[in-house]
Amino acid sequence: MTDGRPLDTARALLFTPANRPDRFPKAAATGADALILDLEDAVADAGKAAARVALLDHFAGDWRAILQPGQICGLRVNNIHTAHGLADLAALVARGTRPGFVLVPKVESAFEVRLYARHLPGVPLLPAIESARGVEAAIDIATADRAVQGLAFGGADLALDLRATMSWEALYAARARIVQAAAIAGIAAIDVPHFVLDDADALGADAARVKAMGFTGKLAIHPKQVGPIAAVFTPTPDEVAAAREIVAALAAAGGNAVEHRGRMVEGPVVKAAQRVVALAIRGAE
Repeated sequence: MTDGRPLDTARALLFTPANRPDRFPKAAATGADALILDLEDAVADAGKAAARVALLDHFAGDWRAILQPGQICGLRVNNIHTAHGLADLAALVARGTRPGFVLVPKVESAFEVRLYARHLPGVPLLPAIESARGVEAAIDIATADRAVQGLAFGGADLALDLRATMSWEALYAARARIVQAAAIAGIAAIDVPHFVLDDADALGADAARVKAMGFTGKLAIHPKQVGPIAAVFTPTPDEVAAAREIVAALAAAGGNAVEHRGRMVEGPVVKAAQRVVALAIRGAE
């Protein structure tokens, strides 16, 4: 795991309804790298107030006791431009709640990010890009504050906003923009959930395609999706061995550029190798 930035190596991030605390331990038992206790889409309007109280009570207790080694737990609030979103932020501040991270939905500006960063100091943020305006402002959002540790792609809402389908071709440009913004900021890029629950092959293929683009992980909406996602984003033994050789070669050269197996080893190559090693450590936890 990258020191102080656990979202960097989060492969599978599992949503769990905030109004179902009985499911929190079950979600942790899936081995997902990150749990997202959801106050937004998973909870109907009539139940949001009660879910908010239950969730804040959970974080006021020994909430880390159910987590596995290396696992992190955050929450998704409602959009700040809604009454529920305002109530979520106000309650987090009033209770002094400090989850592992906060997924901020439907972000369209750097101002929104800075608002959360100001009122929740020290809490990592994962803004979700889910609209045409959000895609346009992706770089500003990614670089708005050091609290931002990743960008999440909200494909379903974006497709609706664009009047497009959720096909690979229709959303490719938006995915590319999010990966670019995350790369500029040096943060994680988390892909949209796969909404077909009973097709592990399609899920694996989807995860492999976004990994090739530069995404570092993927959201999951069901426990059965955690394993296939983690498998795709976990480096193979051969990849890990090669990465360890590169890191060792650079160390032996005193941090200077060095030739290794006919290839020049320097900056970007080393960073990629270090990430592979970090993912291997995460997978072994």
